[in-house]
Amino acid sequence: MAFDSLTEKLQNVFKNLRSKGRLTEADVKEAMKEIKRALLAADVNFKVVKDFIKNVQERAVGQDVMNGLNPGQMVIKIVNEELVKLMGSTTTEIQLQPGKAITVIMMAGLQGAGKTTTTAKLAGKFKLKGKKPLLVACDVYRPAAIKQLQINGEKQGVEVFSMGENHKPANIAKAALEHAKKNDNNIVILDTAGRLHVDEDMMQELQEIKETVEVHQTILVIDAMTGQDAVNVAAEFDQKVGIDGVIVTKLDGDTRGGAALSVKAVTGKPILYVGMGEKLSDLEQFYPSRMASRILGMGDVLSLIEKAEAEIDEDQAKQLTQKMKKNQFDYNDFLASTQQMKKMGGMSGILGMLPGMGALGGKGLKISDEQTSEAEKQMARMEAMIYSMTPEERENPDLMNPSRKHRIAKGAGVDISQVNRMVKQFNEMKKMMKSMNKMGRGGKKGKFRLPF
Repeated sequence: MAFDSLTEKLQNVFKNLRSKGRLTEADVKEAMKEIKRALLAADVNFKVVKDFIKNVQERAVGQDVMNGLNPGQMVIKIVNEELVKLMGSTTTEIQLQPGKAITVIMMAGLQGAGKTTTTAKLAGKFKLKGKKPLLVACDVYRPAAIKQLQINGEKQGVEVFSMGENHKPANIAKAALEHAKKNDNNIVILDTAGRLHVDEDMMQELQEIKETVEVHQTILVIDAMTGQDAVNVAAEFDQKVGIDGVIVTKLDGDTRGGAALSVKAVTGKPILYVGMGEKLSDLEQFYPSRMASRILGMGDVLSLIEKAEAEIDEDQAKQLTQKMKKNQFDYNDFLASTQQMKKMGGMSGILGMLPGMGALGGKGLKISDEQTSEAEKQMARMEAMIYSMTPEERENPDLMNPSRKHRIAKGAGVDISQVNRMVKQFNEMKKMMKSMNKMGRGGKKGKFRLPF
């Protein structure tokens, strides 16, 4: 995630605080200096950092904290609360028109921020909520912008309205609204053109659209990778066109992420969603409290549960549970479980949401990027080996013998030792499941190490 470096630096500060039985004012000030450096390195706006440190320090040197039983823990609690406040405290929904009235949403942003893809992602979110969105291709300048929106709209099962490249965006928006009224669309999402930088032509075009049709929500898409520049762009858009909220993209990448911490404080406009990947499902509603927990290394179990509910096939999960209970877990199930994990963002996506993965005070298990990458490679090799099995071998793991293993190794392009290791891990997983099932019926606890 974008905040990995910041998380690591903050954890080191908190580890030092927790190691001290009592805190002096000098201890707190030194910790604040380190936190300030960490936030600035994450590209958080300087004024935002200055105000944040001031607020934390004023609360942290109070009598209740300094004389408390666990002052280090109290300082961490204050930092968490101030982070939440900085990002907006409450979760903000996109405001829709009441009843059957059509809501017009205009998407804006610079070229390269991922606006067109995000527009399609947002339409998918509305569709899942039972709405009937209409995507509108108003970017008549960028080559293939209309085609990109049409492809993504088709993947989401959402209609795309287009009049080609020879019409003014304001006229396209007006025609789209008429189309929506005739076809019972209750949300119209306008994908407008981006530029390499903010210019008067862009702003004029957005203003013309607003003058031609009633736009209820103007949402700005900003790229987390551009750091403080993203916040400056947000401030300029708000001043010249007026925005109601922000979507921050590419927050899953190797970026410093300062935009997510700065945009609300600088513009006063809330972050609505964050883009956490390239798939059309990788758009998460923004919860300030959950993001603060992730930044501090406390995990985000609620988002993980929601992701699981959205991505995992419920019937398949029930069947898998029943097979586990009956100890009928086979290689097909093993393959299905790895594919479900991929849908949820892979090993790195899941670990990033689990508390204790780099936990505060150094007590948790810290999984490095290299270890995560190796685990995902190992999972890919396992998949290749299972795909090299016959259907009978997948359904009946007991058929496995040396000649079959050699054939599987050859088919998957791996050494025989890796096939042996995979078979051993699979058997250990079955033992562990059998043991857990016994525990559920009052049996003795079994001690088995995790297969990964």
